[in-house]
Amino acid sequence: MRYRTLGSRRISVLCLGTLPFGSAVDDGTSFALLDRFVERGGTFVDTANCYCFWREGSDGGDSERLLGRWLKARGNREEMVLATKLGALPAGAGEWPANREGLSARTVSDAVRGSLNRLGTDRVDLLYGHVDDPRTALEETVGAFAGLVREGLTEQVGMSNQGRERFAASRELARLAGFPGYAALQQRHSYLRPAPEADFDYQVALDEPTLDYVRSQPEVTVLAYAALLNGAYAQRGRAVPAEYEHAGTARSLTALAEVAAETGATPNQVVYAWMLGGDVAVVPLVGVSSLAQLDEALDAVELDLTADQRARLDAAR
Repeated sequence: MRYRTLGSRRISVLCLGTLPFGSAVDDGTSFALLDRFVERGGTFVDTANCYCFWREGSDGGDSERLLGRWLKARGNREEMVLATKLGALPAGAGEWPANREGLSARTVSDAVRGSLNRLGTDRVDLLYGHVDDPRTALEETVGAFAGLVREGLTEQVGMSNQGRERFAASRELARLAGFPGYAALQQRHSYLRPAPEADFDYQVALDEPTLDYVRSQPEVTVLAYAALLNGAYAQRGRAVPAEYEHAGTARSLTALAEVAAETGATPNQVVYAWMLGGDVAVVPLVGVSSLAQLDEALDAVELDLTADQRARLDAAR
């Protein structure tokens, strides 16, 4: 495993996403995956207060409760860097995602306490707003997150699914007020570029203007979800999501396959290595349901692409 820093914490360069743990992935398998991640040097895990509310009988707290049970059983809370998210849980009448709880000061305060109870801990290391909330003033959300840092309920704060302009504006508001600024940005990101007309609804894809901004803000850690596009790279010829189908898709996949063949790695591993070794190093969220999938991802940490291989991959995007 390799490591980097997030605030005062040392984090593994891969973050284990636990969205299906305790629901679609049963407790035994979830514990085995978490154990293997730690055995191989992983320290950074990610969850949210809404996983998986869309499954029948779920209130959205399954993943957090599973992590709480695992942390208690293993007694390793202090060795783990724990991130969770709030703001996307359905609240009130209407259809999701329009009825998500949002990021008002009251919601932020109440939601984090629910997460801490489910996780069985007195604080998290990183707390995100899960989805941007244009209905709430940026000043209110920034102030609410700063208040949680003052209370010791979280060490670092960040945002997921927020565009560059509002993310930068939030950080500037925090700077002017003397508040802790967002230290992490989590967005949809993969090797394939989205099509120009792609619509991800509430999800925000990492783009070049955002990467340009982050280059000037080295204290911001960028994390990527959906890095493997739900298995689209695993088998050549398999259909990629419609949002990634465009004139350059075939060229990109060809370059990816060529580099995989040269390195003896899988295309998935090349995608991870490409993210980890860029001029803005991105921390991929690893979503797995089997030990084989997890080991494949962990092995990618040791894959170093040559300058030529990276240049060819970049040129083919």
